[in-house]
Amino acid sequence: MTNPLLNDEVAGQVKDVFSNQLKHPVEILFFGSKDNCEMCDETHKLLGEVTALSDKLHLTVYDLDENKSLASQYHVSMAPTIVVAGREGDQVTDYGVRFAGIPSGYEFSSLIQGLILVSGRDSGLAPATRQALKELKKPVLLQVFVTPT
Repeated sequence: MTNPLLNDEVAGQVKDVFSNQLKHPVEILFFGSKDNCEMCDETHKLLGEVTALSDKLHLTVYDLDENKSLASQYHVSMAPTIVVAGREGDQVTDYGVRFAGIPSGYEFSSLIQGLILVSGRDSGLAPATRQALKELKKPVLLQVFVTPT
């Protein structure tokens, strides 16, 4: 048996946060690849450990090459990529939350926060910001890049 990526202390803290803050089910779609994917195994393992901490989290694993149509539907073009979506029964709702690469280091807390936000089904944006977004005439692609150091 391999060693877990999350030690007992971190896993306990995350489990407590999830039990207090996760409201609705979340579907995590993991897109990996068998070929040329340096961090796919570790990312898959990390997601397995995280989803085991709450029954409101569900993980589905896809191969980017074998599931090209689904990857295209979710605008996934690289592996590993994590899609964080809402889940109601069999219905999966895409809120546009993505992580490319392994969310390790400081990005681990961003993953946890993303799961909580999607579970709450509310972005937390101020009413004025929501109104400004409604007035946009064209789609906007917002990407935040983080480099672990």
